[in-house]
Amino acid sequence: MDTRFDLIVVGGGAAGLAAAQYGARANLSTLLVEEMAPGGQALLIDGLENYPGILNPVSGYEFAENMRLQAERFGVQFLTASVSAIRKEGKRFLLDTSEGGLEALAVVLATGAKHRHLGAPGEDRLGGRGVSYCATCDGPFFKNKRILVVGGGDAACDEAQFLAKLTDKVVLVHRKDRFRAQRSLAERVLRNPRIEVRFETVVAEIKGDKRVESVVLEKVGSGERVEEPFDAVFVFVGSLPQTKLAPPEAKRDETDSLLADEHMATTLPGFYAAGDVRATPFRQIVTACADGALAAHSAAQYIDEIRGEAYA
Repeated sequence: MDTRFDLIVVGGGAAGLAAAQYGARANLSTLLVEEMAPGGQALLIDGLENYPGILNPVSGYEFAENMRLQAERFGVQFLTASVSAIRKEGKRFLLDTSEGGLEALAVVLATGAKHRHLGAPGEDRLGGRGVSYCATCDGPFFKNKRILVVGGGDAACDEAQFLAKLTDKVVLVHRKDRFRAQRSLAERVLRNPRIEVRFETVVAEIKGDKRVESVVLEKVGSGERVEEPFDAVFVFVGSLPQTKLAPPEAKRDETDSLLADEHMATTLPGFYAAGDVRATPFRQIVTACADGALAAHSAAQYIDEIRGEAYA
């Protein structure tokens, strides 16, 4: 395989796949580097129902696989590898990977974000033993069991509904007095008879010997605590952008998200950010795809400029 490309996309989620596709369609030699299977967090979605143009819900896996095949059809090359460093020397970017060095004129970073933890005692110790961050992955292990869901955003509401298909013993707690999720999702949860919602409630401790057995819940304000039996705790309280690969010249905000303009350009020329890795007010698959398309379009214009081929 070649090691020099016009455009290298790091990360194979929706943003990365869209960026790679649009890069290849712009006649750029394009490589997508992903250390796992392409698809990112979309792979965890049980039924994708709010992507424009998809009338009947599809699994996240099916959606991601179609994106991969589409990108491949346009000429995108794929490399399964981990990237350890990205740096710019002159007009080229150099990438260190587990499969060797790579070079590109422009780079799109689309490494997404990882699940944020609660930080409650017992959470890390019982991870994989009742504490989970993926309902579609681990929910089936807890059919007809008592499940606690933590969070108040789209993910928490969506995953709570999925878990409610497996048991009628779902309790959803949120530290605020109302959901921050989209109204339609929130109302659906509040109407679901299999989900008990408790606002202004947080997890103080997760208990259990070899697996989750109970959770100590605390009321915000009063500090009143109660211990209740649960078999599983599913946590959806936000995400941490994966920006460690970004060169230091690319500025970040206070949450460590990359700052990018409306063209997805960071403060380092030729380096673009797309999807959950950048500072954005709305994190959805549709916005991630839009980010990727814009990033690739901007990268193509940048490459034309440094080659002296920009359209005047």
